[in-house]
Amino acid sequence: MRIALIHAVTVAMAPVHDAFSRLWPDAERIDILDTSLPGDLARDGRLTPAMMQRFATLTRYAEDISAAGILFTCSAFGAAIDAAAAAAGIPALKPNEAMFEAALNAGTRLGMLATFAPAAASMEAEFRDLAGAGGSAARLETVCVPEAMQALQAGEGATHDVLLAEAAPRLSGCDAVMLAHFSTSRALAAVQPRLPCPVLTAPDAAVRKLKALLC
Repeated sequence: MRIALIHAVTVAMAPVHDAFSRLWPDAERIDILDTSLPGDLARDGRLTPAMMQRFATLTRYAEDISAAGILFTCSAFGAAIDAAAAAAGIPALKPNEAMFEAALNAGTRLGMLATFAPAAASMEAEFRDLAGAGGSAARLETVCVPEAMQALQAGEGATHDVLLAEAAPRLSGCDAVMLAHFSTSRALAAVQPRLPCPVLTAPDAAVRKLKALLC
């Protein structure tokens, strides 16, 4: 079964392929990558109509190559992904929806470790919408560690993981903690021992949900 993975950053690619290898190895993964998207978003300061159209184009391309499902992996483009996923003729998962659902099932005191502040802000809004739609009283506390993203982009993955692990105890009172981005999921083994609650990752949750939808 062919699954299209739509990426805006290269650091999201390895974590989602790792999740598929462990949880759904038989799926054929096709990478669709546009690394100009984050820079254009930073330049414009908002999601423009042109950027919305680009996500629609990427989604249509996934359908054109006969993908059975789509998984978006970058959390900084919420409204554009929402619109593209809603218009898709095949199942299309937003980056965080499965992880948010799992967190809401874990309790009402929830935390999130992030490394990219613009994406964290849009994720918080998405979380509030999902919680409100489900009638949940859950509250989300976010800790952002931008220097961890800088380390990862510089090729210093171990430093990225250590920085997130050092920040994790600030969320020790939570019922569950989410590693916000696909790229932060690589820090799971470092973060989990620092917290008494479950630590959730977007790639694992998304692969499990997509497999359940399609198999």
